[in-house]
Amino acid sequence: MCILLYAMSILELDSKQAQAVKHIRNFVNQNGRMPSVRELMQAMEYKSPRSASVMLDKLVQNGVLNRCPQTRKLNFNDGVLAQSTNTSTVEVPLIGTTSCSGPIFAEESIEAYYRISSQLAPSGNQYFFLKIQGDSMDLAGIAPGDMVLIRQQNTAKSGDLVLALIDDEATIKKYVPEDGLVILKPCSTNPEHNPIILTHDFQIQGVVVRSFSNL
Repeated sequence: MCILLYAMSILELDSKQAQAVKHIRNFVNQNGRMPSVRELMQAMEYKSPRSASVMLDKLVQNGVLNRCPQTRKLNFNDGVLAQSTNTSTVEVPLIGTTSCSGPIFAEESIEAYYRISSQLAPSGNQYFFLKIQGDSMDLAGIAPGDMVLIRQQNTAKSGDLVLALIDDEATIKKYVPEDGLVILKPCSTNPEHNPIILTHDFQIQGVVVRSFSNL
């Protein structure tokens, strides 16, 4: 039986502990599990795993986390997440810009983070934003300058809007498998855009969840 300790108010924690709670909460929302010591070390930009381990011990001592004696697994104590006004949101990175006119190089550099509802980005999957250039998907509601929320995955269903990687270049198109081929179709009012016809010489990087025009 795991021992549950009395949890301090999050407002009583020092800034470093509160920051750690934020990172842990976001990690749980995105991945459906607690971060490892090394994952927390990277999130907190510590130089050694020891610092992250000490932070976890402090959160256990303050009753924010509980550690099961048998398994040594950590979990949030009851009521801790409810104290935060941000428990229903998760931070999603903006990773560069991609094209809806033709493939452009996809540089995986994080430019910013946006906080969105965890209902839009449920735990168990990784998500990221891309900023759109080009007009080849305007009929699908994706216009130049929009921010597109992508669920990272390497499979798709026919009709999904996918982020495809072709020769190290990324583009968003409608995914249509047909007779052993894959057709990446534009959805545009601009007649200059043509489908891209492939065999299996490309990779699916993710599926479009939705587009935002005013971020």
